[in-house]
Amino acid sequence: MTRPITAGVDGSEESVAALAWAAREAVRRRAPLHVVHSWRHETQEADGTGGRDAQERWVRDAVAGAVRTVTERHPELTVTTEVREGDAVAALLAAAAGAETLVLGSRGHGAVVGFLLGSVGQQVIAGAGGPVVLVRAGDEAAAEAAGREVVVGQQGEPEDSADVIGFAFEAAAARGATVRAVRAWALPTVFTYSPGSMALADEAGGLEQYERKALGEALGPWRERFPDVPVVEHVEMGSAGQVLLSVAANAQLMVVGRRARRTAVGARIGSVAHGVLHHAACPVAVVPHT
Repeated sequence: MTRPITAGVDGSEESVAALAWAAREAVRRRAPLHVVHSWRHETQEADGTGGRDAQERWVRDAVAGAVRTVTERHPELTVTTEVREGDAVAALLAAAAGAETLVLGSRGHGAVVGFLLGSVGQQVIAGAGGPVVLVRAGDEAAAEAAGREVVVGQQGEPEDSADVIGFAFEAAAARGATVRAVRAWALPTVFTYSPGSMALADEAGGLEQYERKALGEALGPWRERFPDVPVVEHVEMGSAGQVLLSVAANAQLMVVGRRARRTAVGARIGSVAHGVLHHAACPVAVVPHT
């Protein structure tokens, strides 16, 4: 059974854009769309929603209205809904477990407003076992026009980023788009490269050639699996986040990996994923490394 593209909605402008993106992705992938909303009963009635039953009816009507908009636009799409009372993070993580991809709205953009998804979004990204796509308010189907690329960051050994690159190739194949695979590298320190890796780099013709070889090896299996997907290999010295953002202008989707870590103040995602989410205007897919 094909797993759904799942969208988390909360009535915000960002989640409306996320739902529209998820619907288009479901059509492209010939997958069902699943819409999830989590709500909490408010004891105060100042907002005019009344008691618990009235609030639940209001929530369900709002979700149904959002779904009607999607089905009118995509009548061929199979859509299911799930309205749950309780914790939003738990609801979204449960939905993500059964989804091909979870799609959420992303609030905040740029250095002044800052990344904030808020704690719910960050906890979901850090805890989800599969890809999470973040979509900003104002995202439009026109941004997926031919010629716009799927940009993916590759780091480490080939096996380290296999799931990340695989997601990018699948997305590009569904769109008829080019994959731009980006590998950033920095001048080595004594802690960065072992003597053995430095020797290999010298044999390959220098550090940049070593990085190009590493990127080519990571892409090789996916080029074979998706021979019709055009690929641009982009190797540049600099920080991974900055290099990715430098090529973001022509991206319809950016794909980055993440290794979540726990700290005393909660879940944290990697600095590259955080930086791209903070600044990229296009949708960003965050794919966990296995």
